Amino acid sequence: MTTRRADLMIGISPLEQLDVRRFDTPAILKKLASSSRQLAELKGVAASIPNQGILINTLGLQEAKDSSEIENIVTTHDELFKDDVLPEAVANPAAKEVNRYRQALRLGFELVRDTGLITANHIIQVQAELERNNAGFRKLPGTALKNNSGETVYTPPQDPAEIVSLMRGLEHFINDGEGYAVDPLIKMALIHHQFESIHPFYDGNGRTGRILNVLYLVKEGLLDVPVLYLSSHIVRSKTDYYRLLQTVRDEDAWEEWVLYMLEAVELTAGKTIATIHAIKAALFDYKHRIRAGFKFYSQDLINNLFNHPYTKIEFLQQDLKISRLTATKYIEALADAGFVQKHKIGRSNYYVNIALNEILLGTQR
Repeated sequence: MTTRRADLMIGISPLEQLDVRRFDTPAILKKLASSSRQLAELKGVAASIPNQGILINTLGLQEAKDSSEIENIVTTHDELFKDDVLPEAVANPAAKEVNRYRQALRLGFELVRDTGLITANHIIQVQAELERNNAGFRKLPGTALKNNSGETVYTPPQDPAEIVSLMRGLEHFINDGEGYAVDPLIKMALIHHQFESIHPFYDGNGRTGRILNVLYLVKEGLLDVPVLYLSSHIVRSKTDYYRLLQTVRDEDAWEEWVLYMLEAVELTAGKTIATIHAIKAALFDYKHRIRAGFKFYSQDLINNLFNHPYTKIEFLQQDLKISRLTATKYIEALADAGFVQKHKIGRSNYYVNIALNEILLGTQR
């Protein structure tokens, strides 16, 4: 592909037309081996957590925050976790938008788990949950991607029929396991670039595309649950991310893009492994100490404390199927013993899991 002026629309070719042999470079094969090892280790470590829903909830919130930050939707951990327990007390709309990301992620995971597929309609449903609208694929022209200086760097397809056709082609590429003989991690990188270049929605393309990454890894069996989130790496290397996206369009530099994404997988998997080990250690520490010190110990109680970085009496009532009086007695005893920290907003209380919060904030001792 020849270099073209950035302000002109660039045609999008089917990914099947890419020669798979161009990804057999020594640099790519070496990075593929190391990133695959890290990902396999992550899958095993995640499976060692007794209740994997804990990871979906806690790490999903972390990913929601990081992915939204790329789009300049900024909130704090405190606002985000607080919105989970007392949404009426949080005025920052960004926190509510970030929490919708986690809900969209969970919806996408359920769709992949139930069908074994990622269809164009699934992607529409994920984006609809994320944006809380039913606009679907773009039907009006005018969408263009600009740099920080306001200059148009890329104009995605404008014709609605072409957008639908390209998304149907991408759907086939995602779900056809035989037609393109390349490693799934490389294929994930190609899928992500193609989706972002089609830019099929009016809003939410970046966040939907990042959800698509982890859903594809689950679909391919490289992960059992969605716990590998690349957004933290993209936040740290945002300039490179956007530069490499555009370099593929301008210079056909697919190899550099694939290397970037493989590096993101390797580094993020390593960090996530460390985080899960820390969560697992804290979980078992709480489990052993609460079981030794309190007659009301139960696995449901431990699951509650680690499903919600911030919890409240109503959550305990629901999860443990106990009365409000009993739930209050349990959580107040845990607060007195230093397992959770009690906070008050107006007339409502919430309780912070001290160990889990320190892990997610990166401040654990």
